[in-house]
Amino acid sequence: MRIRSKWNAQTKARSLEEVAGALAFIEWRIAGQTLLNLENEGFQTDTQGQRLDVLQELCAFLIHVTDRMTHESMDEEERQRFIVALALKTADHYHDNRIDTEGDQDFRRAFIDTLNLRMADYAEFRFVDGEPGYSSRRYLGERVTNTMGERDRKWISSQVMDIEIPDMLVTLKKGLKDLFVFGTEESESRRDGEATTQSS
Repeated sequence: MRIRSKWNAQTKARSLEEVAGALAFIEWRIAGQTLLNLENEGFQTDTQGQRLDVLQELCAFLIHVTDRMTHESMDEEERQRFIVALALKTADHYHDNRIDTEGDQDFRRAFIDTLNLRMADYAEFRFVDGEPGYSSRRYLGERVTNTMGERDRKWISSQVMDIEIPDMLVTLKKGLKDLFVFGTEESESRRDGEATTQSS
């Protein structure tokens, strides 16, 4: 899928929160396209609530993968700020879509609670060569299967693992590369500090 993942003013450093907000939108788009792919393949969804349950699982996976992919480029405080901002902004997208069909109540807390559970589960699985390993992929396949309808149910996990996840990762990596290519305010400040130390 094509996404817009480059800043308009590309030379301006962005805060971690700005990058997280942009990435949350990209990940929501990735999840939406993945859901559409599954429906186009004939897998059954019956209600908007069910579709949002699938989106929630896909976004939890993407947020965890983002955490794994970016942790070496940040210190612990920056990493926590970034992932919390990403989670909260994604929760906003989830909430905004859920109230359209289920009424005006706060759905953010339920999203965050589910995300925390999934993050703990995914943390038990290995990353292999910079990507989620088989156990992570199988777990997402199972979670998506459990939220979808009965038609062709036994094939959903294979579709997610073999087709959808590789496509999701390609788009996610591109988004991360484009958003971080000119650095954040924090990374530029750290580099300036290192340069000052080396020159003194």
